[in-house]
Amino acid sequence: MSSDDHDLWQAVKKGRNTRLDWLAESAPIGALATNLAAMANSQGGTLIVGIVGPAGTLIGVRDVENVIDRMIQAALSIEPPLIIPMPRTTRIHDRPLVVARIPPGMPHVYSLDGRYLCRDGSENGPLNPRDLRRLLIERGEVSFETQIARGASISDLDWERASAYASGLGSMSDTSVETILLKRGCLAEQDGRPRPTNAGLLLFGKDPQAFIRGADITAARFAGDTMGDTFTRQDITGTLPEQLQRAETFLVDNLRRGVQIGKSMARAESFEYPLEAARELVVNAVAHRDYSIIGDNIRLFIFRDRMDVTSPGGLPGPVTIANIKDERFSRNPVIVQVLSDLGYIERFGYGVDRVYDLMHERRLRAPQFEETSGGFRVALYGETVSDQAAEPVSEAALLALNGEYRGVAINPRQEAALLYLNKGNSRITNSDLQNLCPDVHPETIRRDLAALVTKNILKKLGEKRGSYYVLRQE
Repeated sequence: MSSDDHDLWQAVKKGRNTRLDWLAESAPIGALATNLAAMANSQGGTLIVGIVGPAGTLIGVRDVENVIDRMIQAALSIEPPLIIPMPRTTRIHDRPLVVARIPPGMPHVYSLDGRYLCRDGSENGPLNPRDLRRLLIERGEVSFETQIARGASISDLDWERASAYASGLGSMSDTSVETILLKRGCLAEQDGRPRPTNAGLLLFGKDPQAFIRGADITAARFAGDTMGDTFTRQDITGTLPEQLQRAETFLVDNLRRGVQIGKSMARAESFEYPLEAARELVVNAVAHRDYSIIGDNIRLFIFRDRMDVTSPGGLPGPVTIANIKDERFSRNPVIVQVLSDLGYIERFGYGVDRVYDLMHERRLRAPQFEETSGGFRVALYGETVSDQAAEPVSEAALLALNGEYRGVAINPRQEAALLYLNKGNSRITNSDLQNLCPDVHPETIRRDLAALVTKNILKKLGEKRGSYYVLRQE
C-alpha cells in the first residue's frame, strides 16, 4: 500500500466528514452526483466508491471501468458540468476502489435538478439563501459591486469627484461623465434612468457608509504583541480612494522608524516594514474584500512584532493560499479597474509577488496568509531570516536621517558620510566616502564633502592629499 493509500485508509477509519464520503458500487448516478455537487459547493473533498456503512466497511468494486464511467456521467449531470480530475483506481487490502477528488475553490456554483447543495458535516444539505448568495458572489456568478444600490439615487454621488476621474482618462475624456460611469459599471440603467451601483457609491459616493455598512477600515497601533488597553485608533471612512489615502497616512504616522546599516554603511529602509509592502496589503484588502458582508470591515492592526490586515470574505474564486502568488481572479473587477485608473494598483495583480520581493530585500520573513472563519488575514513580521544582522546606529546618528541634518538638506552620499562620523569615527576622507559609495565618481565625492563644509556641517583640516573632514561642533 502506497503512502497516499495508507493516508486515505487512515482517514476512512476516522469516519465521514465534510471533505470525505463513500458509497457502495451499487449507488445510483444521482447519489454520486449529490455528493460531488455538495463537495464542489463546499471545500472540495474526496468521494470513494467501494466502501459502505458508517464504520467504513471495505467491500471494493467488481467493475472498475463501469464505476468510472458512472462517476463521469454524474459529474456531467451537474449544472454547469463539474470538471474534475479523472477518477482514479486504487487498492486497499487488495480491494479495488474508485476515488474521485474535488479540488477546493471550484470556479462555479453547482446545482443538481435545480437544487444547490453543500456539505454539512458528513451530510449533504441545501444551501440556505444567504449562503447561496454569498457563494455566488465569491465565485463570480453574481457581482455585488454591479448591483444597483438599494435606496440610492444619482444625487448620492459626488459628481465633482466623478468629473475629475473622467477628465484623467485620456482617450475617454471627451465622453460624458455619466456615460463613462455607465461603461465602468458605476451606474446602471433601471426603468430608463441611471442609478448608482454599489461600486459607484464606494468609489464616488458622498457618504458610502450610509448605504454599505462596514465599508470602512479600523486602523490601530497597539503597544504589545496582542490587543490591549494602550493603543492608537482611527476609523477610516469615505470613498475607497479616500480610505487608501488616509490608511497610508496612518501607516506613515504609526509604523516605527528604525535605522540599520550594513558593512557598507548604506542607509536602510527607515520603517519597520517596507512601506510599499504595507501599503500594497491595504490596497489589496480594499480592492478585493467581500463588500456584501454587512457589519464587518477591514482591520489594519499594527503590533509590536507584526502588522495584520484582515478583510471580510474568503479568497475569491479559484484563489487559494497555495496558489495566491500565481492565480489571478477579481471579486470586484469594477473597483479594481477604477482604482487602477486612479493609479492605486497595477492592472492587474494581487501585488503578492511584490510584497514577497520587498520583504525578501529587507531579509524579513515572507508574508503569512491565513483564512479565518469569516475572512482572510495577512501578516508582516519584523523578524529577520538572516544571521547577518545589520549593526544598529547610535542615537546621535539618527539626526542624519530622512534627508536632513540639523535642519539642512543633505543627499544620500552626504548622509552616509555623517552616519560614518556618528559611528565613532573622528574623521572622514575622500577615500573613506569613496569606499562607502564605490559606484560614485570621485569628483562627485569631493563636491559632496565640500558642500558639507559650505553648509557648516563639516570642517576641513589638513592640506591636499592629507586633508580630512571632521564634524563641526554646534
